[in-house]
Amino acid sequence: MRTRVLSPSRHSSPIRMVAGAIASFLMAVPFVAIFAGLSHASELSSLNVNVDQARLIRLEKHSSEVIIGNPSIADVSVQSSKVLVLTGKSAGLTNLIVLDGKGDEVLNKKIYVKADDVRQVTLSRGASRETYTCSPDCSPALMSGDNTKYFEALSKEINKKLSLAQSSAEGTTVQQ
Repeated sequence: MRTRVLSPSRHSSPIRMVAGAIASFLMAVPFVAIFAGLSHASELSSLNVNVDQARLIRLEKHSSEVIIGNPSIADVSVQSSKVLVLTGKSAGLTNLIVLDGKGDEVLNKKIYVKADDVRQVTLSRGASRETYTCSPDCSPALMSGDNTKYFEALSKEINKKLSLAQSSAEGTTVQQ
């Protein structure tokens, strides 16, 4: 039997193989950096908050004007010229724009408001739906899409409670 020794050709030399691998790696690095940057940039350009929960927003510059795209989805209260409180009101997407005294943009972010699915129970009876928040006891929760009678009755109770709280804070009385 004859043994044949193969000598490496100039195309498959270890040096060329390593050089090719390094070149491929160097060409891939900018693409990975770009996609990683896009992912990071999208995280920086949006804020997430749950329905009925608040989140602090600390600004780098002083603010003069605060604009919320859809106030039925989220609300913002100004604590100071550099601190805002974002509160989720109903599930959905809106945006927040903050301007300084000269009208220049300080902040522009998308706001994603979602329901806290972990503690939420949805009761379905045919086409009718009711939502409850459970932690550990369950109480009715106001969610868009619930049965109209259930939603309106709960909404009326919540508004009554808010009126009582507001009048108490202002030192006035409310007729019931």
